[in-house]
Amino acid sequence: MFAEAQADPVLPKEDFKTQESRLRVALLRSQYDRLKRADRTLLIVVAGIDGAGKGETINQLNEWMDPRHIHTLAYGPPDRDDNARPAFWRYWNELPAKGQTGIVFGSWYVPLLKEAARKKQRPERIEACAAQIRRFEALLAAEGVQIVKLWYHLSADAQSSRIKRLLASPETAWEITPADRKVRKHYDRICDAGQVALAHTDTDHAPWVVIPSADANMRMVRTAEAVLATMKRRAIPRATRAFALQSVRPGRIPDRLGELDYEAREEKHDYELELGMLQGQLARLVRSDRFKSHSLILAFEGQDAAGKGGAIRRVTRALDARQFEITPVAAPLPEELARPYLWRFWRRVPRQGRIAIFDRSWYGRVLVERVEKYAAPADWRRAYGEINDFERQLTDHGAIVLKFWMAVTPAVQLQRFKERERTPFKQFKITPDDWRNRKKWPDYAQAANEMLARTDMPDAPWHLVSSNDKRYARLQVLRHIVQALEDKL
Repeated sequence: MFAEAQADPVLPKEDFKTQESRLRVALLRSQYDRLKRADRTLLIVVAGIDGAGKGETINQLNEWMDPRHIHTLAYGPPDRDDNARPAFWRYWNELPAKGQTGIVFGSWYVPLLKEAARKKQRPERIEACAAQIRRFEALLAAEGVQIVKLWYHLSADAQSSRIKRLLASPETAWEITPADRKVRKHYDRICDAGQVALAHTDTDHAPWVVIPSADANMRMVRTAEAVLATMKRRAIPRATRAFALQSVRPGRIPDRLGELDYEAREEKHDYELELGMLQGQLARLVRSDRFKSHSLILAFEGQDAAGKGGAIRRVTRALDARQFEITPVAAPLPEELARPYLWRFWRRVPRQGRIAIFDRSWYGRVLVERVEKYAAPADWRRAYGEINDFERQLTDHGAIVLKFWMAVTPAVQLQRFKERERTPFKQFKITPDDWRNRKKWPDYAQAANEMLARTDMPDAPWHLVSSNDKRYARLQVLRHIVQALEDKL
């Protein structure tokens, strides 16, 4: 895998000049074409041997292209804010928009490379890290992010010579880090770790390219060629779609919405007594010391006029306003459409000790986007697996994830629609879209039942709440939240 790079090939100066003029023009043209189309993001992931000239080469690449549309994303060890959320949060958070280019240093490969460099490797841990990376990159690629991963490599002697040369001059000595100096001692182990990482994560949609790095001219030309080849590639490789389509595949999809007991009721006196009790329990639980190492994520879905807003208000009444954030989810904004659909939800993931409440959620991809045909069938079918993986990352990091489907019958919905039209302070709640969606009730029910079958997971369960009686529904929501917190804490 590294044989050519460890031979330290050289590109003569005359050949470099010829290649430079050609590549600079081609890179700029491709970059401006991408900006005009704005249908793809380019991510260049930089890794390899320390002291191989990665930073120098990327600086030169910025000179060859238009740096105004290139975002250098450099990640060091996770800070306190990073550690308070799942590991991939910080990479999602800074993802460039379509048309833009991101160059990533200190990427999601660091944990895998560290694991692969251990004296006693743990194969199961290596595969777990690699599998998470493959899922992440497959999702990005299927959502229009082109990825090329560059591994900068050279022989141990060439690396050592380069370090000595740079240290000899005060003008270049600053480029050398402590990690660069240690490479020779651990060179073989670093090479082995690189081979393991590349072998586990090299895919058609996110390929690795090994860059011979002993000679600066060779290093720069190979880098430019790899970036240009990626920019010119238009189609998403089939392997991306095939991998990302993997998800839970149930047998017969049950009609869970049809099986609900819509006659469930709660008497007003009993409701008021239990409501106060449950809100008090919730208040104590989320203020406890044990909750500080967790977060709470509540997602509310359901038919229009099913009482999502009222249930949310009964929950937040027990909370400190400084501890929670409510995100009402509507049609995506232009900056959100310019990125993968999960981007806007990753950005709202709460840190430990906090609560995020979503009034509608990431499930729009398999509900409204499916029914209204905003998403292609391949995209919403793929989304079940992507959503399960997203929620698994949340729960693995200590988040308590609860999902509520607030369900009403068509007759009760109609009654509430008419009441909203008659009541001045409720008229803002009823829109033409509500009436239009009502006509597609069977389509939405089918989509919801399939969603429930494919994404109801033990650590991120769906709770179906009969909402014909608002008092009953509100208590049910609070009961489930309190029970989940008590079980976890």
